[in-house]
Amino acid sequence: MLNRGSMSLNVRLSNLLSSGRWLLILTLNRPLELLMSSFLFSPYVAIELSCMIESISTTNPRIEWKKIKKGEPSYVFFEKEIAGDLEKRAKIREPATLVILNATRADTADYRCEVTAPNDQKSFDEILISLTVRVKPVVPRCSVPKSVPVGKPAELHCLEEEGYPKSQYQWFRNKEEIPEDPKSSPKFFNSTYTLSGETGTLKFSAVRKEDAGEYYCRAKNEAGFSECGAQMMEVYDINIAGIILGVVIVVTVLLCITVGIFCAYKRGYFTSQKQTGNNYKAPAKGDGVDYVRTEDEGDFRHKSSFVI
Repeated sequence: MLNRGSMSLNVRLSNLLSSGRWLLILTLNRPLELLMSSFLFSPYVAIELSCMIESISTTNPRIEWKKIKKGEPSYVFFEKEIAGDLEKRAKIREPATLVILNATRADTADYRCEVTAPNDQKSFDEILISLTVRVKPVVPRCSVPKSVPVGKPAELHCLEEEGYPKSQYQWFRNKEEIPEDPKSSPKFFNSTYTLSGETGTLKFSAVRKEDAGEYYCRAKNEAGFSECGAQMMEVYDINIAGIILGVVIVVTVLLCITVGIFCAYKRGYFTSQKQTGNNYKAPAKGDGVDYVRTEDEGDFRHKSSFVI
């Protein structure tokens, strides 16, 4: 029971285990005065917000409920009907209890009960209730590189978007939490990384052999936490000698191919001879036969010397 001048406010919060509902009752006695209360609930339960007015002269006061989100008010109960985004998802239990069925994260907002009593000395007043529907994070999506060479940069990412309030992130290596500041832990003192609990990004500027291990991420908020499965990140040395040997072998093979093509060309394997008008040779003449070649080889004419 809270006393504020001539106003008395009775706040009772209980969990109805048999029905799985939460019950919030605000009993406000005359004269009315603005009051704000804040409450947290889990999702997918029925939430009851009651604005109960006692010691009032007006027989049938007008009661309205408004939902205020991002500073913009909208009616959820107006002229004795449910309205707005609570339509078909809420109901009014007489005289003024607002029941939100199957509450979700979208119902997080400020709710204002407004009472108009024309026959009373103070004809209008209101109560403001801040409602937060908390949602536990789902299993985050984690991205861990499988292998990274020593001295190279690497990034690990963690993200989930269902939890409310917004999730904060932690990274673990071999089941040990990685601190945001590497200088705060002797095990990570020489590590060169930055860790953002807001975005879930773990960034190495230069990976060391000691950074190898199993990594997993935890997303948490006021409603709980969830973790992704552990993923192995290997760190290996770069084989400089092997790289040089590979380059030499590739260059040698390319050189051999080039020399082979050049030799084949010199020996004429790639030269193609075609008959043209310049290199055409007429067939040898037979004895006693004259062959006359005209402009049109299809026009064959006998000469007087033609002998059968």
